[in-house]
This record gives sequence, structure tokens and C-alpha cells, in this order.
Amino acid sequence: MLLNETERTITLEAVRFWDASKWIVYAAVILPDHVHLLSQPLARGEGGFFDLAEIIHSVKSFSAQKISQCRGVKGTIWQDERYDRVVRDEAEFLEKWQYIRNNPVKEGLAPFPEEYPWLFEKGS
Repeated sequence: MLLNETERTITLEAVRFWDASKWIVYAAVILPDHVHLLSQPLARGEGGFFDLAEIIHSVKSFSAQKISQCRGVKGTIWQDERYDRVVRDEAEFLEKWQYIRNNPVKEGLAPFPEEYPWLFEKGS
């Protein structure tokens, strides 16, 4: 199932909702058929960190509910699984950021990353 423009906007807004309160979203891209994020859970006030699985569940749950409302149907929007990677150093961080940034161009959705409306980059 592909996300239309409105649904991609809903998803990007859901990803950014917890930015700076539960996680830092450094880069995100919402494509018609998948999502890429470069993020870091933040420390909790009582110790430890916000759980990545809980944040992702919140994003998926909220966006799925809104998308289902827009479509006027019930059904699965997101797959259950996700693929997490621990970024080990600055070089890998920059490589992942560039991958996310260039994904819409690689997929033929925009001539330049900056022209793709569903790309978010911290600081831009």
C-alpha cells in the first residue's frame, strides 16, 4: 500500500511530534512505500532513556489512525517489524544521513533532496 501526499505529511508530522522531547530526529524521509529515520532517544528525567520501540509504536499508531480516517477504511498501514541500527561513529552517522537525504533522488521522486517535501533534516 502506497502513501499519498497527505499521508506522507501525516507521517512526517507524527515523526516530528516527539522531536526534542523524547528523541532527536536528525533526518527523516517519508517515501510512498517506506520511511527512513536517523534519530536518537533522549534521556528520561528519572534516569535511562526513552524506549525507541515505544516512540516508534506511538508514531506508527498515531499515523495509522489518521491515515485510516483519511482513507475511510480500517486496516494495516505499517509492517510490525523495523530495522534498527546502532551508529558507531561520526563517519557512519554522516553516511546514514546522506543515504536518507539522497533516497528521494535515487527513487526518482525529486531531482534534488531539497525539493522533496517529505524530507526533514535537523538544522535546515
